[in-house]
Amino acid sequence: MHEILLNIESKEIRCAYLKHGGLYDLVVDRKKSRQITGNIYRGRVTNILHNIQSAFIDINEGESGFIHISDILENTKKFEEMFDMDFDLDYDISKISPAPKAKDIAQLLKSDQPVLVQVVKEPIGTKGARLTSNISIAGRYLVMLPNNPHRGVSRKIEDRDARERLKQLIRSFEMPQDMGFICRTASAEATAEMLIEEATDLLHTWQSIVEKFNRSSGSTLLFEESDLIKRAVLQCVEKKCDRLLIDDYATFQRCKGLYQKYAAEHPLKIEFYRDKVPMFERFNVEREIDRAVRRKIWLGSGGYLFFDRTEAMHTIDVNSGRSSLNPSGGDVEETLVRINLEAAEEIARQLRIRNVGGLIICDFIDMRSRKNQKRVLERLKECMKEDSAKCTILGMSEFGLIEMTRQRNRESLSQTIYTACPYCSGSGLVKSHESVSIEIERSLKRLILCNNQFALKLVVHPELNRYLDSGDKEYYVKVAGKSNAHLEFGINDNLHLNDYLFYSTLNGQKIDA
Repeated sequence: MHEILLNIESKEIRCAYLKHGGLYDLVVDRKKSRQITGNIYRGRVTNILHNIQSAFIDINEGESGFIHISDILENTKKFEEMFDMDFDLDYDISKISPAPKAKDIAQLLKSDQPVLVQVVKEPIGTKGARLTSNISIAGRYLVMLPNNPHRGVSRKIEDRDARERLKQLIRSFEMPQDMGFICRTASAEATAEMLIEEATDLLHTWQSIVEKFNRSSGSTLLFEESDLIKRAVLQCVEKKCDRLLIDDYATFQRCKGLYQKYAAEHPLKIEFYRDKVPMFERFNVEREIDRAVRRKIWLGSGGYLFFDRTEAMHTIDVNSGRSSLNPSGGDVEETLVRINLEAAEEIARQLRIRNVGGLIICDFIDMRSRKNQKRVLERLKECMKEDSAKCTILGMSEFGLIEMTRQRNRESLSQTIYTACPYCSGSGLVKSHESVSIEIERSLKRLILCNNQFALKLVVHPELNRYLDSGDKEYYVKVAGKSNAHLEFGINDNLHLNDYLFYSTLNGQKIDA
């Protein structure tokens, strides 16, 4: 059974996709950090970077967005990658002389120039959104390309007859010739009337965007992509889900209204959750979310995974853990392979739930046989196929390492839920009491011998003070006494555990150690 759960709170919407009762994917959308990918803005050029042929554009969404010259010029290849499609052109593109392309971004953009841009990548951390001027407006069956004349069909439609029917249909659209269309996978089951109706709706949307652009003066939002609630309804139809369960009555009514347009495609149960037990607790989703932000994940076989993040990449380490490496005298290699195969499935699931993006290194348990290494690699590739984010997986090295990349389309689950610890600055570490004690000794000697301070008071955190009571204070007094200096002690529970302060007992002023 496939189902989607929508949990609605005042500041957050969570969408959980369940397969056979287990959490398969998770999206968390918060009001303060809503997703803006697909939104179209009237922006203003704030800065042009000639050395990297790029520009910053203010779109009134916090940090300025970033656009490269390749996202300003018409780029057929990027559209093919974005929508996984091939173009069917009404002409032989090789016989048409290409329009001269600007070699410098200064030929295309000027400071304070108003521009029409679309967000293609979410802002993450301090990085602003990635922008493009190659606008695309997506519907259920079609994608309109207002500034691109190409018309094509999704590669995922494998039926040749269906492809030919769609190609002929989009050629016959009575639309401006400089506008292109892409037939999405869902269009294979749509009628001609449904496609023409959606194409007309998309054209009206584009005309509305142009009118708003001409009317407005500053940086502003012109078109907002579908929110998480509408995307959840569409996902139910696309994935052929059995049920959509919602714990908010107003959202439940809205979902029923949104579904009416697609009711002919797939029968879907839309239900209002009435139980007193919170929905995500009832279906064990909360437990899975808590598990997904941990560093260590146990596997059913007794093995476990370690998830770590560095500045450059994410690493996943597979360990045998509590699993028996020689069950009933069986083959050790086959036991390791079973752990690795289970790990491959869990890694794919955790990457979706955690929404990990960028470079990822998976360190599997070493296997001698190349055949077994290939089995694990193929299992990982198979499990990653259904991931909505674009993934590239390389082969397995002799050390059992697999390098892969996963498209980073929004903040990860941990970035959404957590903020850096103000105490350790996000490192997860503080200095040991012994290390701080050694630093105090050095500072004390420097103040007495170099700064000629002979009347001192040392103030530390109460926890550190208890450690110093074990003998360090006596030693400090002895060090001070050798230079005829006087040392007193005090505590301040507002101090950081690793901080300490020296004061002059003559005037009470703080001394820089």
